[in-house]
Amino acid sequence: MKTIKFKARVIAIALISAFGISEVTAQSADEIAKKVYNRTTAKDGESDMTMKLVNSKGETRTRLIHQFFKDYGTVEKKTMFFKSPADVKNTAFMNWTYDDDKDDDQWLYLPALKKVKRISSSSKDNAFMGSDFTYEDMEKRNPNKDTHKLLRTVKYKNETCYVIESTPKEEGQYAKRIAWVIKDKWIPLKIEFYDEDVELLKVLTITDYKKIKDYWIIVNQEMKNVQKNHKTIITLSNIKVDIGLGDTRFTQRAMQRGL
Repeated sequence: MKTIKFKARVIAIALISAFGISEVTAQSADEIAKKVYNRTTAKDGESDMTMKLVNSKGETRTRLIHQFFKDYGTVEKKTMFFKSPADVKNTAFMNWTYDDDKDDDQWLYLPALKKVKRISSSSKDNAFMGSDFTYEDMEKRNPNKDTHKLLRTVKYKNETCYVIESTPKEEGQYAKRIAWVIKDKWIPLKIEFYDEDVELLKVLTITDYKKIKDYWIIVNQEMKNVQKNHKTIITLSNIKVDIGLGDTRFTQRAMQRGL
């Protein structure tokens, strides 16, 4: 009996060596999700943002935005100001992400109404400014809201990636997400979003990222709605980090005042 058990162990070790199973089990799904969420980021910063909306015919609409962000420790704040075209100019969006399990707070300023509108929880599955991102997609989702499962490790775009399936603990707009996370950098290179029928709805692809100071920053990403054949491309430029931003950019009054 001991000989049989010993042989079984030898076979198991051989399989681990051959197929990299030890690599898969080196990190738990929860640990990986938390490392993505807690990836080291700048204390504050700003950048220009180009948002391109591409329809099924290949027709493109381009929006220019400037954004500010600041990490207060227990809350991260971001404000986006739309600069063009004319139909969205001076629109502003603000998002506050909390360090606990509390839902993000979001506000939208519409210059035509001259009013700041709070985005309700029931509205977070709506499209953000006509893009393929919803308001919920603009949030930094706390991993405690999901149950995570480690599916496998793969080579993707020359990176070793953990493939993580995340299923919401409470019913939401997505039945599940599957993310390809770069080992050690903790950047999701790709995320698949599945609708309530567990059909593939959207795919988020990170097409470029770079290190600025000590931080890995995503500079180009594409969200494609595969069911509508529509996509949104977001590109960051003129990125500045750790610049000592004050608090004045992260208020409703600042949204109304604009850039």
